Amino acid sequence: MEQRHPLPPFTLETALQKVQLAEDAWNSKDPERVSLAYTVDTEWRNRDQFINGRTEVVAFLAGKWEKELDYKLKKELWSYTDNRISVRFEYEWHDKDGQWYRSYGNEQWEFDTNGLMQRRFASINDLPIDSGYRKFL
Repeated sequence: MEQRHPLPPFTLETALQKVQLAEDAWNSKDPERVSLAYTVDTEWRNRDQFINGRTEVVAFLAGKWEKELDYKLKKELWSYTDNRISVRFEYEWHDKDGQWYRSYGNEQWEFDTNGLMQRRFASINDLPIDSGYRKFL
């Protein structure tokens, strides 16, 4: 049986650990690695896209990081309870033409008893920025 520690129910300490593990995995920009934190049948809403299952997660992330170059993410715990965690985040990236963006958003996560994320709902907005205004160098 697959498990991904820490397991719910979450405490402040374990919720913070889960957020840091997610940040580290996403900053690896490795779709396969990231997908292992999710259930096989995970459900996502990412912006206006609906993604179902690890296979779709891997394809989505591969496409994301082909477009969002030099991606760097920071997540912050917003709240937690039992098997749910909410985070706010921001990340920076540039497109193939060199235009930099800062993306802001919120995610709601729901975990199964084995600590795998079964649901992820993300709302995200992009802001074009001048490279001189980057936070994450």
